[in-house]
Amino acid sequence: MILSTHFTLEEFQRSSVAAAHGIDNTIPVQYIPTLQQLCRTILEPLRKFAGQPIIISSGYRSPTLNIKVGGVYASQHTLGEAADIYLPKTEYTSWVDGQRHTDMEIAHHWFTFLKDHTDFDQLILETKNGLDYWIHVSCRKNKKKNRHQVLHLNT
Repeated sequence: MILSTHFTLEEFQRSSVAAAHGIDNTIPVQYIPTLQQLCRTILEPLRKFAGQPIIISSGYRSPTLNIKVGGVYASQHTLGEAADIYLPKTEYTSWVDGQRHTDMEIAHHWFTFLKDHTDFDQLILETKNGLDYWIHVSCRKNKKKNRHQVLHLNT
């Protein structure tokens, strides 16, 4: 099912952890409009800005999957309100300024765009040991309740 121009329901449902442990990660129908809103208001603008595909590393999580991956209680992932965005692990030329950039620079570039140009609830730039970077972004079903909370986490 297509959620927006560049994103599908399958991208949000896919989970290697769920597959490995036989966990049903089927997205309930009531969360589809929320996922469509997340795509429309956050991910599609980022896709246009980045000029390249945006890869969802963690989208929807069933409550069972959320526990298995160590997600926080009442995670927005379990409501179809959040996505973790994979960041490429190579240096490449940015279309924005024609310069070569590292993963960290691209992470900060995308993060700053999301912070300054989208209506988000939570925006978290996460890194694991300073080697792997990803961006967690969420948008509440009721956008009027978006907190515009910006965090940096190093685990």
